[in-house]
Amino acid sequence: MNFSNTTAEVTSNLIVAGDIKVRRPLHKTIILGIFAGMLIGAGAMASSVAMYDIANAGLARLVAGLVFPIGFVMMVLFGGELFTGACLMIMGLLKGKYSLISMIRVLITVFISNLIGGIILAILVAYSGQFKLGDGAMGAFTIKLALSKANISFGSAFISGILCNFFVCFGVVMAGLSKDISGKVLASFLPIMTFVTGGFEHCVANMFYIPVGIFASSNSKFTESAMTKYGISAEKLATLNWQNFFLKNELPVTLGNIVGGMLFIGVALFILYGREE
Repeated sequence: MNFSNTTAEVTSNLIVAGDIKVRRPLHKTIILGIFAGMLIGAGAMASSVAMYDIANAGLARLVAGLVFPIGFVMMVLFGGELFTGACLMIMGLLKGKYSLISMIRVLITVFISNLIGGIILAILVAYSGQFKLGDGAMGAFTIKLALSKANISFGSAFISGILCNFFVCFGVVMAGLSKDISGKVLASFLPIMTFVTGGFEHCVANMFYIPVGIFASSNSKFTESAMTKYGISAEKLATLNWQNFFLKNELPVTLGNIVGGMLFIGVALFILYGREE
């Protein structure tokens, strides 16, 4: 028995999957998108807890890289709709399976649904008491991490977004290579671990990271701890807001994710295998 697909077969399956996304009822797309946002947020949340007290940056990133993919694996096995993975719909568009408007409609729906899921999880975590870990050190770290993302330069965020979705879409393709659950888990785990350890920017993960940091910053105990422990000024702290979340992070990161997923993986796979499908 053959337990794997060829890359050409995965490409064909992804083209069919894009057509299914276009035809799926709106309410189902929204629900699957919310689940995906929450599951990716869950991986982000767990990785933050695992690394918040690790001083060495390289070791902290490695730990995050080992933990974060849990959320992606759950999303892959569950079948959620993730914006970054949906960028591979470019192959079905190039194949003529659906129109540009149809693809954009799905991408916008999934993006908004992922955002809802990420913020829902961020609210739940904010009220769960998790920030109190380490006598408030978890809350301080959450603020620090969110601040670093909310203040990244446009160019760095864009390039980081390209690199991120290059690996994320590789994870989608590699998961499709396997026909059994254990194979899908391992195959999808490795590329996600790579992008997280590398510190690249994922628009859906940031739909949790930055909102949860904004919620943590509403508590004076955690903000004071962040200012003392990390040397964050009051002026810098003020930049952690919804405007910077959308304009300084989500906008450039999302554009980068689109380029990384569509051009570097989707178009490349279509040229290699899609036209022969």
